Amino acid sequence: MFVDKAKIFVKGGDGGDGIVSFRREKYVEQGGPAGGDGGRGGDLIFQVDEGLRTLMDFRYQKHFKAERGERGKVKSMHGAGAEDTIVRIPPGTIIIDDDTQEIIADMTRHGQQVVIAKGGRGGRGNTRFATPTNPAPYISENGEEGQERWVVLELKVMADVGLVGFPSVGKSTLLSVVSGAKPKIGAYHFTTITPNLGVVDVGDGRSFVMADLPGLIEGAHEGVGLGHEFLRHVERTRVIIHVIDMSASEGRDPFDDWLKINAELVLYNEKLADRPQIIAANKMDMPESEEQLELFRQQLEEARGDREYEIVPISSLTKQGIQELLYKAADVLDTVSEQVDIEEVKDVEERKVYTYEKREETTFTIHKEDEVFVIESAGIDKFMKRMNLNSYDAVMRFARIMRKMGVDAELRKMGAKDGDMVQIGDFAFEFFEGSDYNPNG
Repeated sequence: MFVDKAKIFVKGGDGGDGIVSFRREKYVEQGGPAGGDGGRGGDLIFQVDEGLRTLMDFRYQKHFKAERGERGKVKSMHGAGAEDTIVRIPPGTIIIDDDTQEIIADMTRHGQQVVIAKGGRGGRGNTRFATPTNPAPYISENGEEGQERWVVLELKVMADVGLVGFPSVGKSTLLSVVSGAKPKIGAYHFTTITPNLGVVDVGDGRSFVMADLPGLIEGAHEGVGLGHEFLRHVERTRVIIHVIDMSASEGRDPFDDWLKINAELVLYNEKLADRPQIIAANKMDMPESEEQLELFRQQLEEARGDREYEIVPISSLTKQGIQELLYKAADVLDTVSEQVDIEEVKDVEERKVYTYEKREETTFTIHKEDEVFVIESAGIDKFMKRMNLNSYDAVMRFARIMRKMGVDAELRKMGAKDGDMVQIGDFAFEFFEGSDYNPNG
């Protein structure tokens, strides 16, 4: 087992802007406001798809953004809300907020969904701001920005395909050729003493995890050599690729190797006899390999009984037959039932689903910098992004809201007087005692 990781950026769709508009009908004297609201931005949703096994797709695409809501329309018509964006992830994926390291969700079930980045609300049109004292307001709101964040995806992966065979038959070399894994490779036995895993991209949209497992020798089922350590990992693979040195460079007989390895598998666990197995006839670039392969086919035909075995001639050195082997392994994986009795590693504690909700900040702090009163508040900054401060009505509304929040009173406590500068984000205002703010930039 190993942990596959990917870090990606996600963003919900921005809300559509509300608009300022007025009815102008031929026989209506005072038409009134008619600006519609903007549509809501789409949510970015992660959904579990049990057909996926790896995070390979997130190596190539690291930015995911939902669609923006439509702008408001005239005649008080709302803009259309955007469709949600669905991103598929494999089961067993843990989603972590990269900034806080808080677990957003632990995704386990097929079809399970979680909203990772919420879409922004649509801005209100001027129809919404009409009052008896201001029946024709020049006020509209910008759409709210969609939530954005960097998240880390962690997937605890068990190997789908396990490479088995005697030491030095070329398993590590094969894994290094088909994946980004860098196993230790050497011309001596037991180069690999712990399993190496790599994510294999088949090339047709499919991917799987392949494990180069420690070399096996006679007596492994009794613990000889790397014994049980090796066989425990074989139990957890869905498909076995049996790598055989068809050149007989170690002085062993290829067919005898095949018999001995299969015997060890069955002696350790009888269920392994039924596990799908592909025979990779390796080192076909070596002299006499063709003759050995022909002899092996004849011997296998006589000994296999009712079971069919697929033989794929390959050479890890020249990459002969490698792509065919990957296609074959992916095809077999697609046909393996999810109900196959495979010993999985499960967490001891019950898996829980967490949701991360960030509360809107309504508090604020004020400090003085070079005779300027600086107001800091996440909630006010967010509000100002929505406010379209290009009309007198909008500025007056903003001033009333600041007064209700207690910003005016707090400025007076800190000694603010007429004409003092007040800064909120990128905006600067002049403070007037007993009056509203007047924008100065």
